[in-house]
Amino acid sequence: MDQAMAAQMREGKGFIAALDQSGGSTPRALKLYGIDESAWSSEAEMFDLAHAMRARIVASPAFTGERIVGAILFEQTMEREFGGQPAAEYLWKTRGIVPFLKIDKGLEAAENGCQLMKAIPGLDATLERARAKDIFGTKERSVIGAANAEGIRAVVDQQFELGERVLAHGLMPILEPEVTISISDKAEAEEILRAEILRHLDAFPEGRQIMLKLSLPEVDDFYAPLVDHPGVMKVVALSGGHSRDEANALLARNRGVIASFSRALSEGLSADQSQAEFDAMLESAVESIYAASVAG
Repeated sequence: MDQAMAAQMREGKGFIAALDQSGGSTPRALKLYGIDESAWSSEAEMFDLAHAMRARIVASPAFTGERIVGAILFEQTMEREFGGQPAAEYLWKTRGIVPFLKIDKGLEAAENGCQLMKAIPGLDATLERARAKDIFGTKERSVIGAANAEGIRAVVDQQFELGERVLAHGLMPILEPEVTISISDKAEAEEILRAEILRHLDAFPEGRQIMLKLSLPEVDDFYAPLVDHPGVMKVVALSGGHSRDEANALLARNRGVIASFSRALSEGLSADQSQAEFDAMLESAVESIYAASVAG
């Protein structure tokens, strides 16, 4: 594991930019960016447009390691270039931003109110390729849609099992058991989730660490025991459907948790903006998310 990147994740001030929209979420991301589905006639064209959007974001003066400590990439992005350099190399060597890779392949149908990750074909080969391309870690998402103890335990067990495989390849896993923000029993689901995560963390041998990406909790500082746990390098939060202002306000009330926003980061950006307008909008977004991330 790259020690300079690890030091930035432990000690750097700022947040993680999630640039990892995949097949299912890309059309929605492009539409918010002002590009309608009529603009492409194939999946390849769609991903080209998405890459152009990401390339514009990472090339902006606002997008540097001074306020953005890491960025999560979609697998296709890892294989492409930013600024004439391999994407991960550009992020780290040119921008000072630690690169991560989204590795999950979507979700299974709900069972016990929760959705496990689908199987990940060729995972070991992908992880080795990621290491070769200077990727620091991975991100893997599942979804909790009810305060169901059996379902949540299955989600957390699967997350930690996958995390062990990632660690075995010398990469840092970001485990993401997302709790849907709109469910009526969200607080109860978070109680179960925290207990299940701690059960795994407390069994870690000395020196082993993972990262966590969690929905912003109903109770301020609810995840403080995870933030303070020696088995956790960093706890990051997803926006989960909140507006940027809402997500920032909630984040600022949770000590030691930083943002890992996707839609809330790109909110307000548009393909038809001039470069000056685009850069000004992104600067405002980055500064507000940074301020919320360091507030605690």
